[in-house]
Amino acid sequence: MTRTLLFVTSFPPRECGIATFSQDLINAMEKSFSGKLEIEVCALHEAGKQLTYPNPQVTYTLNPFDIDSCVAFAHEVNANSKIDLIVFEHEFGLWGGEYGHNLLGMLSLLDKPFVIRFHTVLPYPDPKCTKVVSLISALAAKVLVMTKSSARLLEEVYHVPASKVEYIPHGTHAHIVDDLDALKKQYDVQGRTVLSTFGLLSENKGIETGIKAMRDIVKHDPNVLYLILGKTHPVVFSHEGEKYRDSLELLVKEYGLENNVRFVNSYLSLNALLDYLSLTDIYLFTSKDPHQAVSGTFVYAMSAGCAVISTEFVQAKEMLDEHCGCLIDFNNHEQLAAAAIKLIANPELRHSMSQNAIEKTRSSIWENVAIAHMSVINEVFAEDKPLLPNLPAPYLDHIDRLTTEFGMLQFSKYDTPDPESGYTLDDNARALIAMCMYMKELQPSSFIYSLSRKYIDFIAYCQKPSGKFLNYVNLDGSFSEMNDEVNLEDANGRTIWALGYALSNYKYLPFDMLQELNSIFRPCLKWMESLKSPRAIAFAIKGLYYFRQYRRSDITEDIVRTLAFRLQQAYNQEADSTWKWYESYLTYGNAVLPEAMMMAWQITGDDRYRKTAEESMHFLWHKTCNKNHMKMISNKSWYHRTDVEIAEGGEQPIEVAYTMLALHTFYNITKDPSCLERSRLAFSWFLGNNHLKQLVYNPLTYGCYDGLETNNINQNQGAESTVCYLMGRLLMEEWNKHKYVTSKQDNSLEPARIGFN
Repeated sequence: MTRTLLFVTSFPPRECGIATFSQDLINAMEKSFSGKLEIEVCALHEAGKQLTYPNPQVTYTLNPFDIDSCVAFAHEVNANSKIDLIVFEHEFGLWGGEYGHNLLGMLSLLDKPFVIRFHTVLPYPDPKCTKVVSLISALAAKVLVMTKSSARLLEEVYHVPASKVEYIPHGTHAHIVDDLDALKKQYDVQGRTVLSTFGLLSENKGIETGIKAMRDIVKHDPNVLYLILGKTHPVVFSHEGEKYRDSLELLVKEYGLENNVRFVNSYLSLNALLDYLSLTDIYLFTSKDPHQAVSGTFVYAMSAGCAVISTEFVQAKEMLDEHCGCLIDFNNHEQLAAAAIKLIANPELRHSMSQNAIEKTRSSIWENVAIAHMSVINEVFAEDKPLLPNLPAPYLDHIDRLTTEFGMLQFSKYDTPDPESGYTLDDNARALIAMCMYMKELQPSSFIYSLSRKYIDFIAYCQKPSGKFLNYVNLDGSFSEMNDEVNLEDANGRTIWALGYALSNYKYLPFDMLQELNSIFRPCLKWMESLKSPRAIAFAIKGLYYFRQYRRSDITEDIVRTLAFRLQQAYNQEADSTWKWYESYLTYGNAVLPEAMMMAWQITGDDRYRKTAEESMHFLWHKTCNKNHMKMISNKSWYHRTDVEIAEGGEQPIEVAYTMLALHTFYNITKDPSCLERSRLAFSWFLGNNHLKQLVYNPLTYGCYDGLETNNINQNQGAESTVCYLMGRLLMEEWNKHKYVTSKQDNSLEPARIGFN
């Protein structure tokens, strides 16, 4: 079902922070939920000014300072049956009447549900303010705020029920710069340490504090440049022109700082702003207002990786600590100068703060903020199922970034591949599977063939004369000592799976690649029956199942019978009326066990194996499916037979991918449509349908984060997580090919819009 939302807010081309915020939020929601959501805008007029709005989304305009206009708007919206929910942006001064009393009058006439966002919540309100805010909150279905402090104030001072208040952070733009030196040259700041501040200028910005601090900063480093970005606030300009800016320029001349302070007097586009923030070494936030709840420029600076020096306004006190910035007193240029000099003298500290600032704000990228808003909307309408974002295009940028001429690197530090981590057979085997899935589901290409050859060559490099494989390879190509310390059975079994799966896709592979795969696979037949580890056995059964689609032989069936019997014995030994599993605990890669047993039934016809497969898959699903989202087994504390519930945190993409692969196999063999619906639910874990309501997929790098912790996302994007995400994403192509997912058609489940890099 498509929902229509009406945002009532200031909106571009009006030049104000809330207008920019609203446009960014709407863009993010439309990008993530296109086809499932329609958004219209009612643009609020600025006092004494009426703009023309070229954007077709603007279907209403409203004079918030005219009570008659507000009343007429309420009646007009009530008569519009298309609108399902209204979203109001509130800021003191945005609405007419004492403390925005016009808004309250309008809301009292509405007969449609609405949510309202308070951009500022005053900590010490007078009785009139308290009454207006409390009454607005009482009428609203949900009240949104962007700081935890604001949420506490609404509950404790304005007595708004906690169940009605939702904290959703201000959105941020993730931005990657490939060549910082080139960017600095483009903006004529090459070779300089750049300090900056951004925003529409007004006296409460406290820019003079930064200029005064520059006197001492320049003595320490004459090469420092302070960029003051932004034009004068339109409301300020209409009352007093450029009086404030002129005073700042006079101060610069008085201190002789003409070569160290530069004004950029324009309303910057988003791309220009992100460029300026990317080339900034230290961001200065000098606001004079201790009651300011939130600042978009502040969080944008953090998300751009700036070390931040800020006055102690509400949001800064929540987000800044010694690991990502410095707090200073209001109007204190001495403290600002001291903090800046410390950071300029210590590039390593600045870099550490930069990485920590990025990590702290990645949960608030606009895509996550859009998901959080949809969660609120689902609550308002009491929807049973979450409305999931559209499928991202299956780009391979991060896969390519991780792959050298030798093979796929194991780990990344954030989104940067870490060569010192070396390579593993595991990752290259999985990567080969993903490339074959890509060929099958989308299209082969010279690029895909090139990557596949590297992974095949790496597998061949790891094979010993016995036919078995080593797993750990150093950057220089030598085999790591870890190969002597770690049981390699699972890695060997996983490689058989990869080889078998690649050969089953013989229709898409060049002849020389098939020859090499065959030459690697054949020697493995000699030792497969010696496998003892349950997962190694399961991987080997999978590999043989797929190999038989390429070439059948009696020997492969005999090996499957031997290995499946071994898994069945493990199941018989451990399973009872409440514990339907092969071991006394659930660890990693669990879904491969029931999947292998279903494949064994398909090959041997032994009904015991199908019964075991179905019982164990049912058991695993109900342990890891938490209502409408997945909660995977934690890698920090496996789930034991005696445990009451799964431990928090430590959820990894590999578990989701393996669950989807198993469900895919079950569907292909049994044709049970519930397998497809469960696979879709499992994949939604990557798209924010998890306990944090955050993307695990990274829409900026096209990689995947390494794990979902109790309160945060592990920001590293290594090979295992990225390849497993890609596997899951490619399986969703299969899901899209089926018209019916449940017993009846669900028209809300739109097909993916596929893109190629």
